[in-house]
Amino acid sequence: MTVRAASFRSVLAVGEFRAIWLAELLSQAGDQLARVALSVLVYQQTNSAALTGLTFALTYLPTMLGGLLLSGLGDRFPRRAVMIVADVLRAVLVAGMAIPGVPFWLLCLLLTAVVMANGPFKAAQLALLPDVLSDDRYVVGLAVRNVTVQSAQVAGFAGGGFLVSLLNPYLALGLDALTFAVSAVVIAFGVRRRPASRTAGNKASGGSFSAIWRDPRLRLIALISWLSLFYIAPESLAAPYAAELGLGAFAVGLIMASHPVGSIIGAYVFTRFVGEQDRLRVLGLLGILAGVPLVFCLLRPDLAVSMVLFALTGAFSTAYTLQCAATAMRLLPDSGRAQGIGLLATAALTAQGIGALLAGALADLAGASLAVAIAGSAGVVVAIPLARAWSQSTRPLT
Repeated sequence: MTVRAASFRSVLAVGEFRAIWLAELLSQAGDQLARVALSVLVYQQTNSAALTGLTFALTYLPTMLGGLLLSGLGDRFPRRAVMIVADVLRAVLVAGMAIPGVPFWLLCLLLTAVVMANGPFKAAQLALLPDVLSDDRYVVGLAVRNVTVQSAQVAGFAGGGFLVSLLNPYLALGLDALTFAVSAVVIAFGVRRRPASRTAGNKASGGSFSAIWRDPRLRLIALISWLSLFYIAPESLAAPYAAELGLGAFAVGLIMASHPVGSIIGAYVFTRFVGEQDRLRVLGLLGILAGVPLVFCLLRPDLAVSMVLFALTGAFSTAYTLQCAATAMRLLPDSGRAQGIGLLATAALTAQGIGALLAGALADLAGASLAVAIAGSAGVVVAIPLARAWSQSTRPLT
């Protein structure tokens, strides 16, 4: 494998990649901080797990719409410019959310617009990375991004819980707006100008979508990625889950941070100690294992045990997510690879949004811990036939 020829150090030695990496680190940390703030703010105002789940869902769900309708902007206009404009727009919108007393309906509207802007930003970023990193450094760059995103989630969730408990949710939203503004500046000064690519246009997304559903393995990868619909429950229900334990905002941040902590550990163990063929073979099994820890929430464990369970789910779900991306990278045609990966990622985020919405409604009826357990059980049930289908799919990768 040529991936071993490159290292994290060689990738980070590329100035443009460092700029993209730093910009994403800032905005991701700010996003997680905002998720904690919104969960606490909405639950304090409404005392409703369903509305809390709805708000959390809005931090994911509109990504699908933005990805499908606006991802073509990264082909019609210079990708660097698309990223900068998206960052500036998100900074302005989140700043509006940070104004105390904003009505709940307006908060949801602004949040929807912010998340829709994530679609063209991510599409432009994914399409730009192959121009910045060539050959095996591109794959290593994706791995660096994964670790960065998960680390930013840990810092944003844990630090967010601490900041919200000390200060207030509106200040946390203001800090999120600032991270988008700084991200725009970093990209503007750290990434060089390139002309727009007009070869794909809007047709690229449709072509990539067709390529995914024509290939049986790509279809299975897409369906396995959608298991995140079930495994987002602990994060989306962090506020009511902590309330069931009699804990406050700091515990909310810790619960939200558990999944990304497990993700970092899982990514390291999976890529360091599991061989390539074994990774491919256990892909479906990992989807099952990710749901098993959540079933134990039926026992209503304390905070420490809950965090361990959620971390295990994060480890297993990240392992299958990484393998899904790596396999899709090999199966997708060169002409639609970036857009195809973007569509798969967008679909997974949309599944998380739907899952957060359903988990919130279920928690209002049955309680947060039981809702998490039901979500995990449902994930296991759905993952079993997918794992069987994956194990029977023996056509070699080309």
